[in-house]
Amino acid sequence: MNETNSPLIIGIGELLWDMLPTGKVVGGAPVNFVYHATKQGARGYAISAIGNDALGEELSDKLNQNGIKHCLSRSPYPTGTVQVTLNNGIPSYDIVENVAWDHIQVSEEAIALMKKADAVTFGTLAMRNEDSRKTIEALLSYMPDSALKFFDINLRGTYYSRELIDSLLTKANAFKINDEELKILISMFALPDGEDDACRELMKRYDLRYLVLTAGDKYSAVYTPDEKSFLPTPEVKVVDTVGAGDSFSGAFVCGILTGKSVCESHESAVRTAAFVAAHAGAWAAP
Repeated sequence: MNETNSPLIIGIGELLWDMLPTGKVVGGAPVNFVYHATKQGARGYAISAIGNDALGEELSDKLNQNGIKHCLSRSPYPTGTVQVTLNNGIPSYDIVENVAWDHIQVSEEAIALMKKADAVTFGTLAMRNEDSRKTIEALLSYMPDSALKFFDINLRGTYYSRELIDSLLTKANAFKINDEELKILISMFALPDGEDDACRELMKRYDLRYLVLTAGDKYSAVYTPDEKSFLPTPEVKVVDTVGAGDSFSGAFVCGILTGKSVCESHESAVRTAAFVAAHAGAWAAP
C-alpha cells in the first residue's frame, strides 16, 4: 500500500452513460468498480476519455460529485452511450461504437497514477479499439509488482477473442468471471468441465492470486492458491442487476487491500452486490 492508509484503486477503460428506461446514469464497469471501492474508503480514480460535448461535461461533473478523481482524455469522438433494456431486471446492452472511450490516450498523469496504484481493474470491452488497447496495455506495464491487477472479463457482444482473453490473463493476478462466461472459457481454453476444476486450472495456468466466480442469484466463490470461500447469494427483491458484479469486485478488492481476510472481503462483496441489485442503477450504495 502507498503512503496513506487509504488504498489507491484505479478503473481504466469504458466510461459512458447507460441510457436506462428511467433516464441516463453513469456507467462502465471500471468506473462502477471504482465508485464502490470509493464508498468502501478507497481513493478511487477513473482513467478514460470523454468527448468535447455536454454529455462529457456531465460525466466529469458526476465523478466529481461522487468523490471519484479522474484522468480523462478529451476526444474528438462523442462521449460514450449504451442503450440498456431491462427484462425482469436483467439488462441487455446496445453499445455505441467509435466513441471517446475507444480512444483513451496515454498521459504523464496516468503513468504517475499507475506507478503508485494499489489496484487497477480492466476488462475486454475497452480493448475493442486498438487505440485504447495499446494505451491500457502500456499503462499496466507501469504498475508495481505488488499491486492487484484485477481483470474483470465482462464479455459483451462480439468484443472478445481467445487471443485477447489469454493476453489479459497473462497481465493479471486477479480474475473475475461469472458462471455463463466460464462456460465460454471452458470451451475456448479446453478447461475441465466442472466449474471448480475449471477455476482451479485457470488459477494454476495463469498464476493468479485470486479468482472470483459469481453466479447471479445462486452463489459466488473466491479462490486463492490455498483456500476457497463459498457463499450463497442472499435473497433480495431485484430491481435491476446493472453494476451488481462491478460493486462486488470493488468491495472485494477494497476489503483485501484494507487487511480483511478473503472470507471477510467476500462477505462484504456479497452484501454490497445484493444491495445494488435491490436498488435501481449501478451506483446504489449502502
